[in-house]
Amino acid sequence: MQWLWFAAAGICGGVLAGMGMGGGTLTIPILVLLLSVDQLTAQFANLIAFLPTGAAALGVHLKNGLVERAPLPWVLLPALAATAATSFFAADSSEVLGKLYGGFLVLIALGGLIGGVAANFSARK
Repeated sequence: MQWLWFAAAGICGGVLAGMGMGGGTLTIPILVLLLSVDQLTAQFANLIAFLPTGAAALGVHLKNGLVERAPLPWVLLPALAATAATSFFAADSSEVLGKLYGGFLVLIALGGLIGGVAANFSARK
């Protein structure tokens, strides 16, 4: 019966991903907080789900000419550096990784809040 809860978590993540928001933003907390999956396993499952869908989306965008290649080095270099840096934390423990992910979610929420407030003020003018 527990597989139904895992399926529901996957469906919720898929719906969010389909709407343009990262599905892992919801799926990982559901897996960790509600289904008692450790942080590292939850993030691994999210990555495994993302890779084929991301690759398919990239193929479609390349085919339709929607990928700007000039800024790619400016995106890839920091991403590779962040990947290398976070690999040290992943080897440490799920607790550290969980705290880092929680901080990341707080930053996303603050960015959305600040952006919403700024848009509200600019709309009033």
